[in-house]
Amino acid sequence: MQDSKTSILIAEDEDSVRTSLAQVLTVLGHRVRAASDGLAALIEMRQEAPDILLSDLSMPGMSGYELLSIVRRRFPAVRVIAMSGAFSGDQIPGGVTADAFYPKGYGLDILMRAIESLAPPNKVLRDTPEPIWIQRNGHDTQGEEFVTIACPDCFRTFQQVISGAALPMFETSCIFCQSSIHYGIVERSDPAFPLRFPPAPSVASSQIKASQFGT
Repeated sequence: MQDSKTSILIAEDEDSVRTSLAQVLTVLGHRVRAASDGLAALIEMRQEAPDILLSDLSMPGMSGYELLSIVRRRFPAVRVIAMSGAFSGDQIPGGVTADAFYPKGYGLDILMRAIESLAPPNKVLRDTPEPIWIQRNGHDTQGEEFVTIACPDCFRTFQQVISGAALPMFETSCIFCQSSIHYGIVERSDPAFPLRFPPAPSVASSQIKASQFGT
């Protein structure tokens, strides 16, 4: 059945290697997608998280080391196989956040064993991720109300104008990696967040505290 196949995402910048791996894994019955770099892989994962990520460690732009660190934090259920030609043996190199390692140039049987050991027996459907809750920042120099959003994939921040918006929930795309971001606006008086955003102390209470210290 199509849904029972292991879904694999390949992140590899060399066209020939990426194409060969995708063809072999598809013939073996896996559901395969491919990305040419780390940022492209993150975009693919935002669309649908794979069961297994097979990633090269040396890629231009976002390296495999950075990609795997982000995946471990944002997609902890995804099993990861790192691959590189810079290391020998099938032991995971130090500092690499992966569940298995495939040394490039070695027999594909090593890769197949790693995939079989990590593949889940059944595909687990993911729920819609919780929104990122953001507090209003104020107004920019043009008078537009905005919030500052931290992308959960590339961790870079950017400003998003929200003036005139009628709904408390929003959808946007990261201006750097184009990942889809679902976020909500938290009002300071929102009763659902009494501890995270406590109300400012009143003038009277501030004066009492100041008098206690002789100021």
